[in-house]
Amino acid sequence: MNQTRHGVIAAGHQKTAEAGAEMFRLGGNAFDAVSAAVLASFVAEPTLTSAAGGGFLLAHTQDNQNILFDFFTQTPGQKKSNSDIDFYPIEANFGDAVQEFHIGLGSMAVPGNLKGVFTVHEKLGRLPFAVVAEPAIHYANNGIEMSSFQSFCFKLLQPVLLGSPAACQIFAPQGKLLQTGERLIMKDFAATLTHLAKTGLREFYEGDIARQLVKDCQDGGHLKLEDLKNYQVIERKPLLNNYRGNTFLTNPPPSSGGTLIAFALELLASVDLAAIGFGTARHLQILAEVMRLTNAARKDGYDTNIYQPDVATSFLATEHVAHYQRQLSETRNRWGSTTQISVVDREGNAASVTTTNGEGSSYIIPGTGIMVNNILGEEDLNPQGFHQWQPNQRISSMMAPTIVLKHNKPEIVLGSGGSNRIRTAILQVISNILDFEMPVAEAVSSPRIHWENNVFSVEPGFAQQAVSNATLPADNKLVLWQQKNMFFGGVHTVWESEDLIEGAGDPRREGAVISY
Repeated sequence: MNQTRHGVIAAGHQKTAEAGAEMFRLGGNAFDAVSAAVLASFVAEPTLTSAAGGGFLLAHTQDNQNILFDFFTQTPGQKKSNSDIDFYPIEANFGDAVQEFHIGLGSMAVPGNLKGVFTVHEKLGRLPFAVVAEPAIHYANNGIEMSSFQSFCFKLLQPVLLGSPAACQIFAPQGKLLQTGERLIMKDFAATLTHLAKTGLREFYEGDIARQLVKDCQDGGHLKLEDLKNYQVIERKPLLNNYRGNTFLTNPPPSSGGTLIAFALELLASVDLAAIGFGTARHLQILAEVMRLTNAARKDGYDTNIYQPDVATSFLATEHVAHYQRQLSETRNRWGSTTQISVVDREGNAASVTTTNGEGSSYIIPGTGIMVNNILGEEDLNPQGFHQWQPNQRISSMMAPTIVLKHNKPEIVLGSGGSNRIRTAILQVISNILDFEMPVAEAVSSPRIHWENNVFSVEPGFAQQAVSNATLPADNKLVLWQQKNMFFGGVHTVWESEDLIEGAGDPRREGAVISY
């Protein structure tokens, strides 16, 4: 936990947070800080995000503007036949489970992260962009010491990081993957970012970098120069809902995570959780049932209508929510390559940003040090099956950068990595703060659960009797984790009261908090 008089940033790596805090020291605002932190995360957290990935940033400004910047990945404009693409499976070994992903040139969607950072900074930042980019350039040139968590991530994604000679040069320069304590150096990326900071983004989306990427895609990828030239950051109106007198702002459709969190909060609002108590058998049962009912409601027409303009309004309609609230009242007594940054400043600005590179495609754009995403090879983001995507369409995501307002001022700024666990992790931290009045550090570090597909996963920390007494359907499988794990997300959070700003980095992903 950290307290401040000027601003707080919570992020997935110490160096990511330090880059943002440096902007506060230089007189920047929350949007300078978050832009610097995102750029730094491309170096400090390279298995979780990349300049050629995608993401979302939710902004609340001191003059009460709320803007969702959608710079997530886009499907290519044309689709090659399956026989003509470079698209193949790899396995990530978690020790007790193995998860399959698909990588290669055919897994790459149109990237948006760089354009997103440039757009947000141009609209809302105030420091020169060269200043904002400097921490990331410094880290890339001089190296960042590998933490134990980053070493763990490297081992998980070994097939990706060793999948091409260019990737090996970055992540295994001596012939084996970098280990804890060794330095990750990305000089090509430093040079590329230095050039883009001076000249702008044209080179990446229309110039030599773009042409090289498109040329290489002729041998198995979908991307064309028009895909890059035409890519746009979309400014959306955030999804707005109410929870116990607080205004809840999050990512709207066509992404799914925010709407599903809003729906789950509507269900929780019908229950007096404070009277039930945190960690009781009834609390665990209610959380599991809310997750189950949210999944059931999602299958009840939501996913198939995700691109309809009124899908969120219909999904959150009173009569629809009430149907599932009645079901709730009738109840008896994995890897996610995503990272989160949350920032609040004393001027009244707040930013929550979630970015990802999937697992990475293993392809490095020559001479840039930038690995392109594998979003078309992410099973979670292709629920209809691989190669079924529609051309030139913004891809739906579970990422849900979120801000909770009280009297139109930022109260909670949070988000999470963790694939399908993103929404349940965010839900529980919000509930911990607002329902159980936990301090932010306790709210983030408290044990979590996740229910999905009849599997009830429980972190250690709950009383054994409470877990045993939680009444679940007979066909549910109970999985008791032996230690807290990144499976349950990484909810890096900032909380603000009238006279205090505090933050908490999620220990499950070695989160860090810095204030100035």
